[in-house]
Amino acid sequence: MTLSFWRYSHLALALFSSLFLILASITGTLLALDAIQEKTLPYKVENFEKITLGETLPILRKTYPEITELSIDHNHFVTLQAIDQNDNDVNAYIDPRTGKIIGSPIKKSEFIHWVTALHRSLFLKETGRFIVGVISFLLALISISGFALLLNRQRTIRGFFSKIIKENFAQYFHIILGRLSLIPILILALSGTYLTLEKFNFFIEKKETNSEVKTIDLKEAPVLNSILLADIQKIEFPFSDDPEEYYNIKLNDREIEVNQITGIIIRKTTSPITTQLSNLSLDLHTGRASILWAILLGIASLNILFFIYSGFAMTLKRRSNRIKNKFKAEESKFILLVGSENGITLRFANAIQKQLLAYGEKAFIAELNAYSSFPKAEHLLLFTSTHGSGDAPSNASKFSELLNKIEQKQKIKVSVIGFGSKAYPDFCGYAREIDNLLAKQIWTERILELQTINDKSAVEFVRWVKLWSAKTGISLSTTPSIYNDVPKDLEKLVVLEKTTIASNGFTFILTLKTNRNTKFESGDLLAIYPENDSRERLYSIGKSNGNIQLAVKLHPSGIGSGYLYNLEPGEVIKARIIKNPTFHFPKKVTKVALISNGTGIAPFLGMIDQNKKKTEIHLYSGFRKATETVLGYKKFANKMIEKQQLKSFNLALSREEEHHYVMDLIRRDTQFFIDLLMNGGIVMLCGSLAMQKDVESVLDELCLAKSNTGIAYYKSNGQVLSDCY
Repeated sequence: MTLSFWRYSHLALALFSSLFLILASITGTLLALDAIQEKTLPYKVENFEKITLGETLPILRKTYPEITELSIDHNHFVTLQAIDQNDNDVNAYIDPRTGKIIGSPIKKSEFIHWVTALHRSLFLKETGRFIVGVISFLLALISISGFALLLNRQRTIRGFFSKIIKENFAQYFHIILGRLSLIPILILALSGTYLTLEKFNFFIEKKETNSEVKTIDLKEAPVLNSILLADIQKIEFPFSDDPEEYYNIKLNDREIEVNQITGIIIRKTTSPITTQLSNLSLDLHTGRASILWAILLGIASLNILFFIYSGFAMTLKRRSNRIKNKFKAEESKFILLVGSENGITLRFANAIQKQLLAYGEKAFIAELNAYSSFPKAEHLLLFTSTHGSGDAPSNASKFSELLNKIEQKQKIKVSVIGFGSKAYPDFCGYAREIDNLLAKQIWTERILELQTINDKSAVEFVRWVKLWSAKTGISLSTTPSIYNDVPKDLEKLVVLEKTTIASNGFTFILTLKTNRNTKFESGDLLAIYPENDSRERLYSIGKSNGNIQLAVKLHPSGIGSGYLYNLEPGEVIKARIIKNPTFHFPKKVTKVALISNGTGIAPFLGMIDQNKKKTEIHLYSGFRKATETVLGYKKFANKMIEKQQLKSFNLALSREEEHHYVMDLIRRDTQFFIDLLMNGGIVMLCGSLAMQKDVESVLDELCLAKSNTGIAYYKSNGQVLSDCY
């Protein structure tokens, strides 16, 4: 069966039964609390499970002249109906070892009776009981279909309890709580269904009666001494001492009549299996037999409410990323095909289509399973996630087959973008598979190598955007907020310090204190939302003394920089830290060159400050003028050189009398950079895109002149890292 079948079945069943399940969950939780409360009452004696009927009867006979009935409920509370020595009626809980009264039976409150009636029949009597039974059966089907979905996701029974990657709150806890609650909820559903079927006499009971007199003497087979009170539901006592009056003992699995004089079993009636199943179902469904099970049922009932919320939240999130097209596939120049299990990948593709349409281009978007002939296509973009162990998402399951059947008539430029999580061993496995398949097609022209995106990172996606834009000449947005969701659960950061801007400068330093448990590194990004909407501004982080340090250029009409500059020490802002592991300081390297301009120096200051291993670092920075801020950088650099955490600081000032640029410093130190790259060293760039382009151009020229190996080789080898904007 396909994943789509299980998903749509799961959703349809939940939609149909959601209102009834909400009622059943709320009332079930209340009844579970009532069952737990019952278990806390002090009417069960110690070692009750070891007390026999033979021990209790003589004591009760001696204490109470006339006994009508002895009953033991599911809590193992012993209730006696009798007349005492003073001719008083007794209806009380007793200690079966002594006959002493220990309490009075407590009647259920009107509220609990009302909740029970609502839970059992919705106040609709037989019709309601039938509806509740159907809903119980549907809950069982929902549980089974949910199990099938999770098994499909995790691929194997062994992987059922393996790590779940948190995509969002609803998805993560829907799966986590679903795994933990599966068995209790399934038991609740099946036992509720069984009790309904029994109520409508679905099962025909056949009692096995043996009325032959057993000549079993008490000495040979002491019946009463062999029966435990824990196995008894009720005993009806003889009305008199007449030998023809018997004990009528109802046990959990049978009923017997015992001669009160001889102890001979007069009649034995075995309860049918259906009755025993009914009692078991009642124990399992109500939690009446165990306080621990009652607690589990209460939690499971609450979880059902959460599943209803989270399930619909996940569905609405998928639907919010629906496919919309202005043009048909047959007339479109750009074809975007998407493989997405939960709609997140589609969000990225939708953002690209929207921008292409804004450029006046004809762009068509569809699922990978909708692959067909595209007569006017010039570009084919494939965005896909991976499901399970390197498998296709449900809406891409037919793509490979279709690709081999349908050949395009013209050359088409192709780019594949894979989405996944590095926490899984088959990271972007399906994207790699289709990238290889496309490479074998004669009509494809790959313009970029496969690009992979970890954990829905908008920052990593922007890197693909930059590469694709450079190849096609279409300038798509490189602002990560365009591809992000509206932010939630932002972290509160306290402003510790802010420098002022000198008359001849534009840059200020802002220091922020994070939560003690917050983990980040220099090179990560801080996203702020100055207008409390989804538009974010990103700043490279420098880590200094455990705090966030930002170097910010104040733009005359800048929303983000203006917002930060107006902050005062002690104020609190809301922001989020975006991990940027591809731009962290390398751990296993002997020599690093850091190249920056403007505010791009911020993460490098943090990296140098954290360089406790004293890796050889050379800092190259370009600014316009020697402002107070720049002089502060120079002072910091000298201090780090003294501590041997920095080898050299090379400063270029472009607006001073003897002006020069960072590229001039690189040309001056040509041999240093050639040796660094050839010996496995790392070059890190942070600042403007224009600076990155110029620096890479110079390095490419120098490398080719000296070693016939261009900068592209070192970039692919992970030796040139950049975070430019």
